[in-house]
Amino acid sequence: MDRSQKADSVAQLNAVFQEAGVVVVTRNLGMSVAQSTDLRGRMREAGASYKVAKNRLARLALNDTDYAGLGDLLTGPTAIAYSTDPVAAAKAAVDFAKTTDRIEIVGGSMGGQLLDEAGVKALASMPSLDELRAKLVGLVNAPATKIAQVVNAPAAKLARVFGAYAAKEAA
Repeated sequence: MDRSQKADSVAQLNAVFQEAGVVVVTRNLGMSVAQSTDLRGRMREAGASYKVAKNRLARLALNDTDYAGLGDLLTGPTAIAYSTDPVAAAKAAVDFAKTTDRIEIVGGSMGGQLLDEAGVKALASMPSLDELRAKLVGLVNAPATKIAQVVNAPAAKLARVFGAYAAKEAA
């Protein structure tokens, strides 16, 4: 990499860190190409991204962001998983780490809050933003449905009574 490519890489990583809701640092322990491709696919499905970056360039990109404390975790063969959803990247990384011993969760950060391995795993166990929204809509919708049923019940009963009288007189 020449100097201009390094500057571009640092600028791209800095933009990622500015927009990310969570960043998870992983240590790669000899993953195969197929495993790496599988991990990236799972990340995409979850709405997250996975990037292997040079540690020195990543540390430079961390400057002037909320994730500046992650610099100490960037040693050895590392990669970063990130997403705007505060749970997606952590959930995808932890789920993949359960299936193979070729990746290790080192730590992460959610905004300015540094997380150790246990913190990332705890974050991964939380429901995602979409799941929370669905639960909230379900909770709001349930009372409205019940109110509509209660309001419509007398009218429905009255209609059945009139229908029964009409059928009785027709016979």
